[in-house]
Amino acid sequence: MCGIAGIFRAPAAAPDLHLDVIGPMLSAIAHRGPDGEGTWIDREAGIALGHRRLAIVDLSEGGRQPMHSEDGQLVVTFNGEIYNFPELRRELEAAGHRFRSSSDTEVLIRAVQAWGLQPALRRFCGMFAFALWDRRARVLHLARDRMGKKPLHVACLPGAVAFASEIKALRAVPGFAARIDREAVAGFLARGVVGGHACIYEQVFKLPPGSSLSLDVRGLVCGADAATFSASCRPWWSLAEAAERGRADLFAAGDDELVLALDGLLRTVVGERMVADVPLGAFLSGGIDSTAVVALMQAQSARPVRTFTIAFDENGYDESAGASRVARHLGTDHTQFALSPEEAMRTIPALPRIWDEPFADESQIPTLLVSRLARRDVTVALTGDGGDECFGGYHRHFVVSRLAGLIAAPAPLRSAAMAIVLGLSGRGSRRIAAALPLPGRVRRMLEGDSLVRLGRLMEGGEDGLYERLTRLSDMSPGRGQDRAEPVPAHPGDLLSRMIFRDMAGYLPDDILVKLDRATMAVGLEGRSPLLDHRVVEFAWRLPNRVKVRGRRGKWILREALARYVPRALFEGPKRGFDVPVGAWLRGPLRHWAEDLLTPAMLARHDLLDAAVVRRCWSGHIEGRGDHSRILWAVLMLQAWFDEHAREAAAVSVSDLETAQQWS
Repeated sequence: MCGIAGIFRAPAAAPDLHLDVIGPMLSAIAHRGPDGEGTWIDREAGIALGHRRLAIVDLSEGGRQPMHSEDGQLVVTFNGEIYNFPELRRELEAAGHRFRSSSDTEVLIRAVQAWGLQPALRRFCGMFAFALWDRRARVLHLARDRMGKKPLHVACLPGAVAFASEIKALRAVPGFAARIDREAVAGFLARGVVGGHACIYEQVFKLPPGSSLSLDVRGLVCGADAATFSASCRPWWSLAEAAERGRADLFAAGDDELVLALDGLLRTVVGERMVADVPLGAFLSGGIDSTAVVALMQAQSARPVRTFTIAFDENGYDESAGASRVARHLGTDHTQFALSPEEAMRTIPALPRIWDEPFADESQIPTLLVSRLARRDVTVALTGDGGDECFGGYHRHFVVSRLAGLIAAPAPLRSAAMAIVLGLSGRGSRRIAAALPLPGRVRRMLEGDSLVRLGRLMEGGEDGLYERLTRLSDMSPGRGQDRAEPVPAHPGDLLSRMIFRDMAGYLPDDILVKLDRATMAVGLEGRSPLLDHRVVEFAWRLPNRVKVRGRRGKWILREALARYVPRALFEGPKRGFDVPVGAWLRGPLRHWAEDLLTPAMLARHDLLDAAVVRRCWSGHIEGRGDHSRILWAVLMLQAWFDEHAREAAAVSVSDLETAQQWS
């Protein structure tokens, strides 16, 4: 795992766009690769490649980058891991190739030479983003892994492109115009992330998962914009096609046979991710996904696996006791860290700088802190990310599974049902809950806003259903227009369509961004075996009955896990990596929030409706509703604005110094 950066410029590019800026670009992402730095520049061709190294496999000088092919034709800067590189190496050696190192990067170069770029990409099992320069053809190739685990941002400049693992490296480039994209802000306020190919800045885009982009100097036309380059990306793997193939070819085997097959596949992908020349461990929350990964690690390890978790003081959020019980049962070497509101407050100022863009998944805080905790003892950590997306584990998955018939019903029937549900909500439902001896689950539904949310869920049928289930708030505080990207065709039934939307959007836009930035901020490599493309393609062939069964999601993963861990240790209500941010905003974080939510602060960029935000804030503080999700998004945006202003001031000084240096 590493950080990469580069510049490709035409002769007509701006005179102050010097290739030597690759040095400051790498300095901006030094945290991604604390074990070394390398650059390669061809001034005549107008190309500079840079690399910050986090040494994981082949710690010798033979693994240094940028790396050249033996004949000098190809130069690569590579971020990630190719887990099946030993078998690819054996195949290439049998064909006559000879290797100078034991690194997967050299296997990548040899594979591209032997098979071509796209065929080689299809052979790789792993997570990666890389830039490959062909010196003979004078073509720059950028590529990204299937699921979008590793990031690659591309900035369009007059007569040039710059690219990097993180946006902060792009801001070091002279002439980079850090203009805020209003539509990206609107999308962020709707979803809590800057999603899809968009970026918080104009003229910057994210290389899509499973795609490549090839550029020669003729493509660096002055005036070409991000939309033009983004449209030129070529998919080498398609999630939509994988899902469609899977749903058209469902497994016909029985439940027991499918559980056995999943167990064998997960053993393989977990085992592949346990290969490293540095200390290795795992995040363990006590939930099904991380417990399954740790159980399979321990089953294949001769020594106790190092495991790490975060504890909370607040009831209903702390899963550390469950994680400790799992660790004791499996015999892992377990460490936990107690997250207090005070520790969270010390962490918050760093969030905008680490994530580069506004990012409002509050579980970023414990993910960052557990990464720091793990980095004290290990350099690689396996995680359980992807289990919900592959096997149907989110609450919305079993909601739509149970309500599919009603959601698909004719509009008059839905309207009648919605009227009944909404009629039961409010004061009447609370009086019923107080008067009758009801089960706890029913009582909580009547006392809370579950009936209102259920009524709104029925409204409109499937049109806009996913947005109603995932949107942060019906009360948008933004002034811009959300630019929702078109959703590709997706497979048959309603549950599969929900899972597809999560896998195509929520996963790469939120979960994987969170994991990459949190781990790489401390120089830790995070590996997600449940997101191996073989597991993803296997999951798409599974019948829905082994995903969602009754009131439980991830049925098949639970059954596989029960082969290693007693059910009592992992069967329980799903919490996720939730953070008690609602309570914190009413308590220890209140003054920090108040400072960012004053009318003057909210009016700074004319991107927020201050009146809407203030209503949300007062309602939350006074206990008239839990608006913590949308408030956290606004607060993260406001904190990012502050960081953006500081960065802009620093860049202005840097540009002046650079101009003086080259004048």
